[in-house]
Amino acid sequence: MIAQLPVRAPAAGYPEFLDALRASGFRGQISADYGTRTVLATDNSIYQRLPQAAVFPLDADDVVRVATLMDEPRFTQIKLTPRGGGTGTNGQSLTDGIVVDLSRHMNAILEIDVEQRWVRVQAGVVKDQLNAALKPHGLFFAPELSTSNRATLGGMINTDASGQGSCTYGKTRDHVLELHSVLLGGQRLHSLPLDDAALERACAAPGRVGEVYRTARDIQQSQAELIEATFPKLNRCLTGYDLAHLRDTQGRFNLNSVLCGAEGSLGYVVEAKLNVLPIPKYAVLVNVRYASFMDALRDANALMALKPLSIETVDSKVLMLAMQDIVWHSVAEYFPADTQRPTLGINLVEFCGDEPEAVNARVAAFVEHLRSDTSVERLGHTLAEGAEAVTRVYAMRKRSVGLLGNVEGEVRPQPFVEDTAVPPERLADYIAEFRALLDGHGLAYGMFGHVDAGVLHVRPALDMKDPAQAALVKPISDAVAALTKRYGGLLWGEHGKGLRSEYVPEYFGELYPALQRLKGAFDPRNQLNPGKICTPLHSAEGLTAVDGVTLRGDLDRHIDERVWQSFASAVHCNGNGACYNYDPNDAMCPSWKATRERRHSPKGRASLIREWLRLQGEADIDVLASAQRKAPWFKSLPKRLANRRAQRQGQADFSHEVYDAMAGCLACKSCAGQCPIKVNVPDFRSRFLELYHGRYQRPLRDYLIGSLEFTIPYLARAPGLYNAVMGAKWVSRLLADQVGMVDSPLISRFNLQATLTRCRVKMASVPTLRELTPMQRERSLVLVQDAFTRYFETPLLAVLIELATRLGYQVFLAPYSANGKPLHVQGFLGAFAKAAIRNGRQLKALADCGIPLVGLDPAMTLVYRQEYQKVDGLEGCPKVLLPQEWLADELPRQAAGQGGSYRLLAHCTEKTNAPASTRQWEQVFERLGLKLVTEATGCCGMSGTYGHEARNQQTSKAIFEQSWAGKLDKAGEALATGYSCRSQVKRMTDKPLRHPLEVVLQHLLR
Repeated sequence: MIAQLPVRAPAAGYPEFLDALRASGFRGQISADYGTRTVLATDNSIYQRLPQAAVFPLDADDVVRVATLMDEPRFTQIKLTPRGGGTGTNGQSLTDGIVVDLSRHMNAILEIDVEQRWVRVQAGVVKDQLNAALKPHGLFFAPELSTSNRATLGGMINTDASGQGSCTYGKTRDHVLELHSVLLGGQRLHSLPLDDAALERACAAPGRVGEVYRTARDIQQSQAELIEATFPKLNRCLTGYDLAHLRDTQGRFNLNSVLCGAEGSLGYVVEAKLNVLPIPKYAVLVNVRYASFMDALRDANALMALKPLSIETVDSKVLMLAMQDIVWHSVAEYFPADTQRPTLGINLVEFCGDEPEAVNARVAAFVEHLRSDTSVERLGHTLAEGAEAVTRVYAMRKRSVGLLGNVEGEVRPQPFVEDTAVPPERLADYIAEFRALLDGHGLAYGMFGHVDAGVLHVRPALDMKDPAQAALVKPISDAVAALTKRYGGLLWGEHGKGLRSEYVPEYFGELYPALQRLKGAFDPRNQLNPGKICTPLHSAEGLTAVDGVTLRGDLDRHIDERVWQSFASAVHCNGNGACYNYDPNDAMCPSWKATRERRHSPKGRASLIREWLRLQGEADIDVLASAQRKAPWFKSLPKRLANRRAQRQGQADFSHEVYDAMAGCLACKSCAGQCPIKVNVPDFRSRFLELYHGRYQRPLRDYLIGSLEFTIPYLARAPGLYNAVMGAKWVSRLLADQVGMVDSPLISRFNLQATLTRCRVKMASVPTLRELTPMQRERSLVLVQDAFTRYFETPLLAVLIELATRLGYQVFLAPYSANGKPLHVQGFLGAFAKAAIRNGRQLKALADCGIPLVGLDPAMTLVYRQEYQKVDGLEGCPKVLLPQEWLADELPRQAAGQGGSYRLLAHCTEKTNAPASTRQWEQVFERLGLKLVTEATGCCGMSGTYGHEARNQQTSKAIFEQSWAGKLDKAGEALATGYSCRSQVKRMTDKPLRHPLEVVLQHLLR
């Protein structure tokens, strides 16, 4: 049995601050629970810092309340750090104080001025969210990031972020027109370019606003020559307190140059006015392949003379990882394989403009250069033409950060020297020395980056659980800092300084005290994100050392290695934050999108399970042995019930916080398909639930859901009686209030036997199938039944049977057997294994007869390919085909149809775990001469029985409203492949949706 785990309380002084904050009228959320703090203890860096609490301001007034209170003498020891997307690679938003999360509520686009080309946004707006709103107006916010679907604009401003295309578009600072910030003490600062008269007025302002303006003006005037000599002339200039741009090109004084990149160490940015640009109407990406990565680097410098928009470089390690990822099916055509000369480096060279003819002429000249120039050996090139194609290729490049973490074994690329910047013309030589440095330590590494700007992301591979390897972080950082400086570059070219700030004094040299003066004007007691970038003059606290903060590996090494390997799908999460995807029309993690609570994301749940495993180990609990040695159910029932009573009486146990996060998961498996690290929440969720309920008694609801597949055949013998009982209002109330189930589906009364008789369907058995001749087997098919389409949606099963029969197939029906998915979802893993072994062996015996097996519901069918493959004692479960996988080859081509156009709303598990499946449906419709377009959709909110659980009812509805609700009334009939999806639409709108099979059969009957 697992142990009861302690809940670590906040440090002294912080509970009092939080109480005072509540009393001040703070309207957002305040969380000091251990689960929230654990989730916010990590980002995309190697570090882990446990905050004392987290606050989630509702608006700028709430931020003022926080800033006012922390300036009171009784709370001057309180430390706070603002946080946006939390995807930084240098620990910028990690703190052992209080996290001020500006992303949960402050994420509104306030104003779009199309004519003047500017926008006003709150700090928590995500970059892709803004660009989606701007796209209908033909505009976009230019600084491009690989994390653009989860990076907040506040975070971009605080790190002065940039990425692809920065040589053309510049950095975030270049697009900031005005900022609204809250300073320590609660005073508001509205910063924008000022002429000298306005600057005088600002310097005369009362309070901290006047002080910071006076300090900044004095530094700019008195240190002008030193500033000019210190700041390198790079595209990626020194960020954070950027004194070099306090005066803009028009001579105006602009305090935003120091606020951009300040990482929240000077104040809280709550709102921004940003300039936006017209979207180029046409783009072409030239994908150039090389036999070596160094060839790609050296060639990129020469190619810049041809004035492309940008050049992105990727090495072979990233490319090989991409080939194993969900993204590859969409870009493989642009990177043809060559077994004789493998590609070890690529350059992605973009040209864009408003006139296709002009862009194509530039591309033609560029291609001619590639043909005629022999300075570097190139293996070939392809062209991605148009915005859609270019976006697909860049999607692969954007996943590079995450992909580097998805390697086998414990030695994995780590971000700690990974965004250096040097003059582009010196990049190849610099990288040669960088590689020699890492080779000297015997380390592998992956590389990608923006060679046009001289920025390359290099991640040395280390096992951070190994103290000897973790100890290399400091000497390698020291060596890279020195090497970069020798080449006239910077250690921090793109991702901010954060916990790598110890090198700041050396880089700024004599100018560093001026930075300290500026910090002191904003934050005299070093309360705002202390230890980052600089500290005030005479501060008792210095800059945080690279090795002065707890590393994730320091804690991870306390997890038993057997447990670590067993829970690999959770513990290897590297924090890249792909699961924080804001897009409601993307399937990734619907529970995060609906709740905006990071504990309800794959990263959050992985963080919680890592900590839970560590704490169980500290309590001398072997969770693997506990899973194997489960006490008999009846014998352990009194203890479980007693523990449940203690829980209800308020007994603290960190396990309850982990349970709440796991219970909110829809088990849709989108994380398993879309996460570049392949974090698989449903996998470790099920294992946790099994262990948790070894200590705490399950609710009746779990048993009803888990047993559904076994009881439904018996209940279906009297469908009228069952439906009458379930349809009674008092029964519905009883189920909702006492059991926790709502909107239970009714059993279909369709006469399946009539279809079986008409289509001459036979029950499949090994003797029957072996009697068939080889020719008969080629025209035979075994349909694998699932509980949902067999008993609740029986007419659809009849459609598939009739369709196969009309295509000339002899249909055999596999004997009904529980698939086990509901058992797995609820954590009944022992019962699931038994069901899987029984069903899997039956299916294998049928498949061995040489006849294809086809399932109908995608979520149930994919269980055979995924969960069944991990069951001990089950060897060789056969592949059960999805209907479109079978039809794509078997359906004969027909003349152009007259049935109009259709839209596919695919099941989230299907499209993320079998990414070719939606294209196969399109191919099936093409064979009939019909047009089918796959609609971009998120999750419908049902996901098996999730939407039927009363505790999930509101979240299920919120998920549906975010994406599916707006897709149903568009032109073209909407079709849905998932039983859950059709059930949810019927429940929410009372409108039935057809399955694509129904359309296929309809057109075959014409």
